[in-house]
Amino acid sequence: MTYKKRTLKSVSAPLLPFFSVMVAALFLFTACNNESTTPDRPNVIIIYADDIGFGDVGVYGSELIPTPFMDEMARTGLKMTSSYATASTCTPSRYSILTGEYAFRNERAQILDGDAPLLIDPDGFNIVRMFQETGYRTSIIGKWHLGLGEGEIDWNGAIKPGPLELGFDESFIIPTTTDRVPTVYVNGHYVKNLDPDDPLFVNYRENFEGEPTGASHPEMLRYLADDQHSGSILDGVSRIGFQKGGASAMWDDEMMSMDLVDLAEEFISENKDNPFFLFFPLHQNHVPRMPNEKFVGSSVTGLRGDHTVEFDWSVGEIARILEEQGIRDNTLIIISSDNGPIFDDGYDDGAIENAHGHPASGPFRGGKYTAFEGATRVPFIVNWPGVVQPGIVSDAKFSQVDLMASFASLLGIRLPDDTGVDSLDLLEVMLGKSFDGRPHILQQGAGTDHMGLRVGDWKLIPNPRVPNWVSPKHNARENPISTPMPTRNTKYLFNLAEDPGETTNVAELHPEVVEEMMQLYERILSENDITILNSR
Repeated sequence: MTYKKRTLKSVSAPLLPFFSVMVAALFLFTACNNESTTPDRPNVIIIYADDIGFGDVGVYGSELIPTPFMDEMARTGLKMTSSYATASTCTPSRYSILTGEYAFRNERAQILDGDAPLLIDPDGFNIVRMFQETGYRTSIIGKWHLGLGEGEIDWNGAIKPGPLELGFDESFIIPTTTDRVPTVYVNGHYVKNLDPDDPLFVNYRENFEGEPTGASHPEMLRYLADDQHSGSILDGVSRIGFQKGGASAMWDDEMMSMDLVDLAEEFISENKDNPFFLFFPLHQNHVPRMPNEKFVGSSVTGLRGDHTVEFDWSVGEIARILEEQGIRDNTLIIISSDNGPIFDDGYDDGAIENAHGHPASGPFRGGKYTAFEGATRVPFIVNWPGVVQPGIVSDAKFSQVDLMASFASLLGIRLPDDTGVDSLDLLEVMLGKSFDGRPHILQQGAGTDHMGLRVGDWKLIPNPRVPNWVSPKHNARENPISTPMPTRNTKYLFNLAEDPGETTNVAELHPEVVEEMMQLYERILSENDITILNSR
């Protein structure tokens, strides 16, 4: 895969009215040129945000962050209001999408270090292999963070196993997170543009002699960072961990979105005559927030909001590319996020100071790392012209773990036994043809014992533990609710119909509900969703 450089037009705030008109025109043109029939094998694209919350998108209530492309995708498609990531952190959510099982079932499926081995079994069945074995061309372009290799990684040689061993035909990835080293792309099995005369070395324990860090050279930084994020410096921002060498391979943070969109365009154009599956997990608005200069000032909430506008631009670019290739009506697009929002996550980038009251979690409480609704209830938009009818708003309960079984239904295949054990076939819900969602939603907070369980309008937090490394200021602006954070050994029960902000614990008023939900919760921990539902 090669780069084709693009000149990006400005998307400044004064141009937004005109910008919105152009967005509407693009989608109107698409809608008027659709066939009403359902294609047998549609292309499938998942555009996956990082840390973008329920309230960060216009059609979900955002007033200070303009997201015209996502808004129009929702208006011409399906907007789900009770759709959930399986976890409130990135690695577990991504694991669940690809495997169809809750991440807590794999004790390693937690936030991975940058040099962690591959998390998913290459010999197992997963959502990517499912598409590949049914004749789809498969690609991932964007953030990975599911581990690479088998242990110690030699970044100067072949890096495997990785995405290619899981069923992706093509792979161009940010290997971990953008706030971790190495700050390089991995194209297939190799670091892109690495000069063998300038090898790359990575260490997560100690720095290399003579290499500047955020701690030793704060004068080199755009903004300061906490101790964890004060390692090696690139583009004026320090990261987690230490690296040396590999200068020619370093990415440009501010060009990242354009580089990834260019690669997506290349993949789509090369496969326009074949069915394809593209997993397009972007980095916004995970820290460090370094939007291209064309997006700086495009929101009213500082860098965090500007970063979200940049994500929205990428959504619009994918729609444009599909239209230009003549395959928009044969492509199912899903837009969602890996977990709820966060403001302060290690960098003094002004996210809290510049929020101006923006409720990133919408009407819900909490954000990344917690088990409250704002942690995992995320935007979920489905757009498939001529198949998904425009303007549908669905409150059916849906989990990203259900994508595997739902896509299997779309492809007309049966999953192998013991595969996708928590994934339910909710294809009709995902296409807006049914509003009968899953009977319960499991929400994993940080770690493996901090959970939330939703059944109907009831929400139980059985072990309300927030990890001690989650600073109180992490989610200081997600919601104005000021009730104390939960304490261990106190079960929390909320009625979401009456109290969507989870402000009032009613566990003592409804002990029978707590008991029934605890029984279900314990069954989920020891069994899988398929077994539980088949036993009813």
